[in-house]
Amino acid sequence: MKNKKIAIAIIATIFIIFVFLFIFKTNILKIMYPKKYEEVVATYSQENNIDENLVYAVIKAESNFEASAISNKNAIGLMQLMEETAKEVAKKNDIELDLTDIKKDLCNVNNNINIGTKYLSTLIEKYENKEVALAAYNAGIGNVDNWIEKGIIKKDGSDIENIPYKETNNYVRKILRDYKIYKELYK
Repeated sequence: MKNKKIAIAIIATIFIIFVFLFIFKTNILKIMYPKKYEEVVATYSQENNIDENLVYAVIKAESNFEASAISNKNAIGLMQLMEETAKEVAKKNDIELDLTDIKKDLCNVNNNINIGTKYLSTLIEKYENKEVALAAYNAGIGNVDNWIEKGIIKKDGSDIENIPYKETNNYVRKILRDYKIYKELYK
């Protein structure tokens, strides 16, 4: 009888520990994988037919949600847009940008997410594949088209691990991992 009570106490303690760990883990993951700028992300994700979780994964990887982030290559804002790319996407989509102070305009959360999701949507449409589109988002359309043309990667993304740029290869893997985490965490 005494052993049975001890066994029940141990099982109950283990169960309580697992419950606390689960709750604690979820809260920690939500801190590590936040959903900032929810209204803006929701608006432009829906408008561009992109899963919000993919946009969050891109923002996390690109700027870690720092709206005024500027990279050493002068990529700007949450989605780390290059000025020329942003100008091109804005022009094609009738989005007004203040060309006299484009850095300030691209640090604007609304502008950056608007242009970034439109650009990502264009890439997904062009390549018909999220993995290849992410590679192009990071390495550029010219590089990705060249890799496909030379048979380095397939247009269907089935051999995305063959991306020759280590940075881009890691980038695509990171985005896909974070995308999966966002989808699981925010079901």
